[in-house]
This record gives sequence, structure tokens and C-alpha cells, in this order.
Amino acid sequence: MNPVKPKYILPFFLIVQIIFLQIIPFYPEWIEQNYSNGLYPSIAAFLRTFLGAVPFSIGDCIYFILIFLIIKWFWNKRKSWKLQWKNNILSILSFFSVFYFLFHSLWAFNYYRQPLFEKMAIQREYTDADLLDFTKALIIRTNSIQRQLAQNDSLKVKFPYTQNQAFQKNLNGYKNLSKEYHYFTFNQISTKKSLLSLPLSYMGFSGYLNPFTNEAQVNDLVPMYNFPTTTCHEMAHQMGYASESECNFIGFMASIKNEDLYFQYSGYSFALRYCLGNWEIRDKKIFKQLLKTVHPGILKNYQESSNFRKQYQSPIESAFHIFYDNFLKLNQQKDGMESYSKFINLMVNYYKEKKV
Repeated sequence: MNPVKPKYILPFFLIVQIIFLQIIPFYPEWIEQNYSNGLYPSIAAFLRTFLGAVPFSIGDCIYFILIFLIIKWFWNKRKSWKLQWKNNILSILSFFSVFYFLFHSLWAFNYYRQPLFEKMAIQREYTDADLLDFTKALIIRTNSIQRQLAQNDSLKVKFPYTQNQAFQKNLNGYKNLSKEYHYFTFNQISTKKSLLSLPLSYMGFSGYLNPFTNEAQVNDLVPMYNFPTTTCHEMAHQMGYASESECNFIGFMASIKNEDLYFQYSGYSFALRYCLGNWEIRDKKIFKQLLKTVHPGILKNYQESSNFRKQYQSPIESAFHIFYDNFLKLNQQKDGMESYSKFINLMVNYYKEKKV
């Protein structure tokens, strides 16, 4: 029997990985216990301890180098592609095999963990009346905080802290949240201003988690009033929560549990914007009635965000959203990009029980 040639080993391993990932969705409790609460915390703690003190994004630097090497490889192979197409394809498959393995083993198995609504014993369904009750409560709370911070209903809230100060102050919210739910304990901060902030803006994203370095990358160009909740969202990814809706919910909770009113405003205004957007789709009449009760200063903050998005709007954003929508659907988030807004289910049902 002839031994398997080395060039076939990694491509074959890629097939094995793909088959394995078709099986593990049936065992979320096993992933929750053995990976998300077993192996992963040790991996995350090591990476964040090792890289957290570095003042710039190591992950972004790795991406820069990787993109350069890929372009260089294709350029060098351009003339010999037809003659060596088989070996070149095997090389590409080998690269994806290693990439796929590191992506999942370092973080992405969290896509297959137990859903948060089960972990927190929160209902998934809610009625229009539930949503209306929650939205009105959000308006009252957000109006109150806006008035305290701006001293005028018509003035937008201006965030007084630097981005680095915000990174540190976010820990206070997670500390308070962990007193209620121990599994939201956050250790070893490793949040960075992304070196790719401009490309992220054109792609329509406020941040991302680098799964290979466990650094939370935050777009440092986004409006500052929303910066704390954006950062808390990425920190939730660092804790091993892969679902975008769950990270929106955790980011909201960590923000409103913060003792600093500016951070609470970031969380409440973030949640309110999603609820108002939901009502705009559900019932425009109710949406207009609700909008009349929101302080003009809050709407000015929303306009600030809208102006930011328009400034960087381009075909790149649409193309990347299509790509990311399909990426999420391939990774256990069947609603794709719409999953970001699904955290309303968690908020409304949490509010019904806890009255946040």
C-alpha cells in the first residue's frame, strides 16, 4: 500500500472538519460544557494576558501581513498556474484547512454552544403589547438620563471620556453584571482601537473580534456616545458568545449596569434605537406616536450616527454585508445580518421578569 502523500493530508483534514461541523450542532450542551466553559476560557485568558498589554492591534497587523503574502503568492504563481494547477489548488485547500482549524479551535466552536435564552431561562416569544410596554419604559429611562447629562432636552449628549478611558470603565459594567450572572465575569482586558477603522467604516461595521488573537477591535471613528456599548458587544464575543443578537443583549446589559450615566445612556439609547426601528416596520402609526415622546437631544445623537453611516456609504458596504450575511447563516445564525436585531427578544422578555 502506497503511503498518503503529504500534500493530500491537509486537504483531506479540511473535509474531515466540514463533516465534523455538520455533527456538532446536535450537541450544544457538550460544546457548552467542554469547550465554551472548558477549553475556551483558558485559550482566551492566555491570549488576552499575552497580547492585552500591547497598545496596538496585533490581529490587524497579522491580517495586513497575511493579505500581503496571499497577494504575493498569487502573483508568483500567475505564470505557472496552468501547468501546476493541481498543486496550487491543493496548496490553497491546505491553507484553508489550517485557517479553518485555528478559527474554530481558538474561538468559533462557540457558534455551536447552548443558546443564551436557555442558559438564562428567558422566553423567546413576546407580544406587541410586551414590546410597546418595553419601548415606553426605554423612552422614559433614556429621556431621564439624557436630561441629566445634557441639562436640556434638545441638546445631544457629548461623551466626555477618551476611548482608552472608555475601555477601562466598561469593566465596571461587567463587574456589576457578573454579580447577577456569574458567567458574564470578564477578566483580562484586551480591547484595541482597530488599525482598520477606515475600512470598517466603509464596510458598515463598528468593530469585530479577532478570533486568532482574541483582541476586541473597535472602530475608533464611530460616534462616541455609542462607543461604550459597541465595545461591550465585542467584549461579549471575547467571553465566548458568538451570536450577534446575544452579544447585543450582553453589551446592552453591561452598559446599563455601569454606574456611570454616560455608559447607561449609551446602552439605553442603543436599545431604544433598535426598538423604534422595529416599530417603524411593524406599525408606522405607533412609531410616530412613540417618536414624539423621545427628547430631541436623543434624536440628534441618532442623527449623528446616521450622518456617520451616510459619510462612508458605498458599494463596498453592500457587497460586504452580503458576504457577512451568508457567513453568519453558515455559522448557526440563520437570520444572517438580521440577527443583530433579534436581541429585542431577549431584552423584552428579560424586562418582563426583571423590569430593568
